[in-house]
Amino acid sequence: MLATGVSFVVFAIGGLILRALVFPLLNLIIWEQQLRRLVARRVIRWVFRCFVGFMRWLGVLDYDVSGLERLERQGLLILANHPTLIDTVFLMAFVKRADCIVKGRLWDNPFTRGPVSAAGYISNGDGSGLVENCITSLRRGSNLIIFPEGTRTAGDGQINLKRGAANIAVRSMSNVTPVVIRCLPPTLGKGVKWWQVPAVAAHFSIEVKDDIDVSAFLTRAGSEVLAARHLTAYLQDYFRKESQVHAAA
Repeated sequence: MLATGVSFVVFAIGGLILRALVFPLLNLIIWEQQLRRLVARRVIRWVFRCFVGFMRWLGVLDYDVSGLERLERQGLLILANHPTLIDTVFLMAFVKRADCIVKGRLWDNPFTRGPVSAAGYISNGDGSGLVENCITSLRRGSNLIIFPEGTRTAGDGQINLKRGAANIAVRSMSNVTPVVIRCLPPTLGKGVKWWQVPAVAAHFSIEVKDDIDVSAFLTRAGSEVLAARHLTAYLQDYFRKESQVHAAA
């Protein structure tokens, strides 16, 4: 529990340092906005890799990643299940050229506002422009990370997906790169306080699976609306089965 508390403190301090020192320096030396955002994202990726390594060193967690070579491409639409609070940290640490949808309140949080602003991540408060912003990000070659549940998985383990991610996939004609995240014993789940930690270090298993062909759904459905609906149902069943397999293991 103490090590988990230290991890949260280090995360908060790191966010303040990035906001107060690192990103203002980038603003001074890199004038071109798109290049500045790319550099900021590289900095965040490096910081998150260090942070994950720090938590492993503290004994808070351990992890393994498989299929990482599948992320060595550009313009990926990465959809993942969301069992814990730090899933985003893991994916951002291992995905190059990463973009993601960020909750609006993180733009007002003093510990996270600097990084999300400097990196130009997509706010979920963009309303009707959210899907178009995501498509634009993919076409620029970013690897867009989305948790299609919209929040962490419920305590009962049931995965229920929103249709937004499927809409982005169908409208951009981007194949889905699914990532399955397992955490045993469970920790930092939905509704769980930070101090309610397991007696042993949690082990994270992150598996990058084969791409899912989106064009097949559009061909069968005949319209984007129906294709997005069928794709959502397929992905929900997909992640539910994968989670059950991992839980049984």
